[in-house]
Amino acid sequence: MDYNSQRKTLVLPEYGRHIHKMVEHAKTIEDREERSKCAYSIVSVMGNLFPHLRDVSDFKHKLWDHLAMMSGFELDIDYPYEVPKEYNFNSVPEKVSYNDYAMRYKHYGRIIEQMIAKAIVMEDGDLKEHLISLIVTQMRKSLLNWNRDNATDERVLQDLKKLSKGELVATPKHFMQSEAREPQANRMRKKHFPRKHREQ
Repeated sequence: MDYNSQRKTLVLPEYGRHIHKMVEHAKTIEDREERSKCAYSIVSVMGNLFPHLRDVSDFKHKLWDHLAMMSGFELDIDYPYEVPKEYNFNSVPEKVSYNDYAMRYKHYGRIIEQMIAKAIVMEDGDLKEHLISLIVTQMRKSLLNWNRDNATDERVLQDLKKLSKGELVATPKHFMQSEAREPQANRMRKKHFPRKHREQ
């Protein structure tokens, strides 16, 4: 018995094995004109498999690209679009370079570190105190999301001192009182509609 698991792996499984066989047959046709006609017929069948994508602007272009891929880029025909090249599909993207900057407290984020650096160089005054309040309040939120069991004001104040290398010293009064101490779970609230009184 012939099992699919023993057959050649499909390049694009979504088209099925019959379409792949049609492509292989097209490659064996010696006459270029007949081979091109066969390719057009195959692409037409491929498009019928995905009727919901017919309105997509580059749908037909993709079908021809897929035909080339299934043929191993060996189908010599008159393509209606630019002839696709194998390296356009199999090329490896360039590696994204990342900054090697190591964060000591990743749960606070880099923006907090930048805010701390800004606060350090600011002159003493109300503006600096307000920025410190913003910093510690946001640090508390981040700590709650990261480790609620160990999220205390004392921990935040200690971390601020370490992150600022002792340049910034905050106190409990810096925490914004309007901010919730702990994120509250969303609760379903019933909507109360005023009862209409019947006319007597």
